[in-house]
Amino acid sequence: MDLLEYQGKQLFKQFGIPVSEGRLATTPAEARAAAEELGTQVVVKAQVLTGGRGKAGGVKRAEDPADAEQKAKDMIGLDIRGHVVEKLWIEEASDIAKEYYLSITFDRGAKQPLFMFTMQGGVEIEDVAANDPDALIRLHVDALEGYQPWIARRLVYGAGVEDPGEQKQLADIIGKLYRCFVECDAMLTEINPLIVTPDGVVKALDSKFTVDDSALYRHPDIAEFRDPGAADPFEAFAREKGVTYVKLDGSVGILGNGAGLSMSTVDVVVVAGGKPANFCDLGGGGNAEGVVDALEVITRDPQVKSVFFNIFGGITRCDEVARGILEALDRMKIEIPIVVRLDGTNAEEGRQILADAALPNVHVSPTMLEAAKKAVELAA
Repeated sequence: MDLLEYQGKQLFKQFGIPVSEGRLATTPAEARAAAEELGTQVVVKAQVLTGGRGKAGGVKRAEDPADAEQKAKDMIGLDIRGHVVEKLWIEEASDIAKEYYLSITFDRGAKQPLFMFTMQGGVEIEDVAANDPDALIRLHVDALEGYQPWIARRLVYGAGVEDPGEQKQLADIIGKLYRCFVECDAMLTEINPLIVTPDGVVKALDSKFTVDDSALYRHPDIAEFRDPGAADPFEAFAREKGVTYVKLDGSVGILGNGAGLSMSTVDVVVVAGGKPANFCDLGGGGNAEGVVDALEVITRDPQVKSVFFNIFGGITRCDEVARGILEALDRMKIEIPIVVRLDGTNAEEGRQILADAALPNVHVSPTMLEAAKKAVELAA
C-alpha cells in the first residue's frame, strides 16, 4: 500500500525523523486556516500517489494565508498523471542549502533491505544512477545481523559528506529510517530531498512510503491510511471482488491459476510480441464465481482487446475449469476474443468441453506459447 506524503511524514515523525510542521487541507478555506496557524510562509503540496507533482503545478510556495488560499483553489481538482488532487499538505516553507537522497527498499533479488544514498538529491534517482553511478552509494543489510552504526558511516563517508554536523545528523536519521522500515513492514521508505537548511539542520522534505499489504493486519493504524479514491480504480474494484490483480498498460488481458503461472504468462505474452494488460491470479480454484469475478475486473479495462486464460490443472481439474469458464460466459456478455490454454489433470476433457460448446469468441490452444501468440494476434 502506497502512502501519501503527509501520511509517510506522520510515520517518520513517530520514529524521530525531523520533518517540517504541516497541516492537512481539503478546501481553500482550510488551506488559509492552516497557513494562519503555522504563522509563516508555507508550501502548498498536492497529495497524490504519483511523481512529477512540481512540474505539473502541484507544489507551490505561498507568501501569506491569502496566497495559500488562492494556490489551493488552483490546485484542488488538478489532474496530475491521472490522479485528481483532493487533499493538500500545507507545510512550513524551508530554505534549502543542500539536497540529499536517502532510501531503503527491499531488494527482491538479494532478499535483503537495500540502502541508497547520494548527495545529489531533489532529482529522479534513476537519473543519478544513469548519469553518475559512482555518486550513488548502495548498501545491503543482512537481516540476521540487523542495522549497525557502521552502515551509516559507510553511506555518509562513501557519498563524500564532509561536514561533521551533517554527518552526525545523517547517521541518526539513517538509523531511525531503518527502524521505521522494519517496524512498519515497509517495502520502500524514501526521502527525496533530504535537505540541509542554511543553518545546518537536516530534515525530510518529502516522503515516499510503501507498506507490504500482507502485513497490514499487524498495523491497523497504517491500514486506516488507505484511501479508496487514491488507488487505481481497476485495482480497487479487484480488491472489492477479492481478485488478485495488478493493472499494466497493454492490450492482452491475462488470467492464470497461481501467481507463478500468472507471472510466466505475463512474460510469454511479451515474448510473443504483445503487451500484457494486467496480472491476474485466479488462485487454485476454477469455479464459475471466481472466473466471473476475474473477468469482470479484466474486461472493465477498455484497453483489453483479448483475454488469455492460462490454466494448469493440478488439484483443480481442467474439466472443472472449462465448465466454470462456460458457466461464467453464460452469465456474462463478453464479445472480445478469449484464448484458453489447458494443461495438466483432465486437460483433454477440458479442451473437448470447450470445443463442443463451439463459442465463436473462445479459442483453445494446446501450448502456452501458441496461446500467447493467438491472444496477441487477436488483440492487434
